[in-house]
Amino acid sequence: MSLEIRSARPEDRDALSAICLLTANAGSDATALYSDPEYPGLVWSVPYLDFAPDHAFVLADGTNILGYVVGVPDTRIFEQRLDKEWWPMLAEKYAGREPKAKLDEMVLSRIRQPKHSDAEISHTHPAHLHINLLRPAQSGGWGRKMIEIELESLRRAGAPALHLGLSLTNHRAYGFYTHIGLDEIDRGEAIWMGRKL
Repeated sequence: MSLEIRSARPEDRDALSAICLLTANAGSDATALYSDPEYPGLVWSVPYLDFAPDHAFVLADGTNILGYVVGVPDTRIFEQRLDKEWWPMLAEKYAGREPKAKLDEMVLSRIRQPKHSDAEISHTHPAHLHINLLRPAQSGGWGRKMIEIELESLRRAGAPALHLGLSLTNHRAYGFYTHIGLDEIDRGEAIWMGRKL
């Protein structure tokens, strides 16, 4: 299988949404946890393609998308834009939608009352990213290569430091991020890791 990392395109939207669902359970398939397969992507992948396309990359085999990395150089500015242009549109689209599956409420409540990043973390580590790879791509160093491309993109945009969050139970990801030079900077409902750029 010949893989390449390239800039994400508008037509990759459905793939980013699908991969987000298939990895939204601490890196595993979350299909059974959401009644609408689009829910996790509305938070953790699709808005980055729409509002920060310069920092969105995919791993492709020519036909299929096997992973993505997305990010923004300034979390607060990105969240302000979502507050104006993304969440109100979704609130109208999903008005009256009730949770039916285990994690629906997490997304629906975020749409109705957008959740913002910790101000202190966003101040010291303004950039952030999300990366997800399907199982066939979780070897061969592709995760590291994708993060290196993302970090360079954010560095060129002037970001001084980066953070990312992961589930308290995602031990595999924690080990990976530590291995590539991220340090734990906070822990609460999630683990927050960061590094200087």
